[in-house]
Amino acid sequence: MTRPCPGARATTSRPRWQPPPGATDCHMHVFGPYDRYPLSPGRSYTPPEASLAAYRAMCATIGIERTVVVQPSIYGTENDVSLDAVAALGPDRARAVVVVDDSFDLSKLRAMADRGACGVRFNAVSGNGTSLAQLAALGDRLAELGWHLQLYAHPAEMLTLEPVLAALPCPLVIDHMGGVKAGKGGIDDPAFRALIRLLEGGAWAKLCGYRSSSAGAPYADVAAMARAMIAAAPDRCVWGTDWPHPSLAAPEDVPDDGVLMDALGDWAPSAAQRQAILVDNPARLYGF
Repeated sequence: MTRPCPGARATTSRPRWQPPPGATDCHMHVFGPYDRYPLSPGRSYTPPEASLAAYRAMCATIGIERTVVVQPSIYGTENDVSLDAVAALGPDRARAVVVVDDSFDLSKLRAMADRGACGVRFNAVSGNGTSLAQLAALGDRLAELGWHLQLYAHPAEMLTLEPVLAALPCPLVIDHMGGVKAGKGGIDDPAFRALIRLLEGGAWAKLCGYRSSSAGAPYADVAAMARAMIAAAPDRCVWGTDWPHPSLAAPEDVPDDGVLMDALGDWAPSAAQRQAILVDNPARLYGF
């Protein structure tokens, strides 16, 4: 049985600061229309539709010009919803991170690369995707393609997998700040220390912090974690909204993306840091 969840906010506040030209949202999803892109029966939640038109309106408000569409778990390995979104946004402005299984050979992956895919996501939190047992084997295939591997896992899983992750032959991108909660250890959590070690060893990470917050908006309790990540890998941190913020319990939990941008501004107060996180680092990772 799947659980319902609220959709994105109807309105978005304007941030207190203006992002630089080429600012990139490195993590968002598209849901629907469901008559064209039916939901996977293996999904764990059922969200309302979230259209590209609504996403574009949000981007115009907060100052986003480029986008990375991340395949959501509600679609499993049926990636057309994400790859079609890249086509609609334009190849100069969008890329995709897809979900695959061991039936996807190099020819299928290269066909998706032609449509804007440049990475594969492992989602051990929401499920309905690639098994963590395939990490090492798929890492070799992604290295051959020049793709990266994006990991969304529970903190304990990331801690256990640290040796495997450190040995991957392809770039590693860690989702949602490693899933570590600020109120359950924060920077002192063993899993967060593993995240920092991976960053210092060459991994990338997404500063997508509201899920790590124990206090809620404006997510000030996540600041120490975010700043530690930026200090460990200033040239390998990127940022994402996670729009439309799926799988939350109640409408009041859904973030305002303008507030999320303001939080990033607090974590990265200098123009050089903001340029790196929002523009230069994403350009290198995603090939913009």
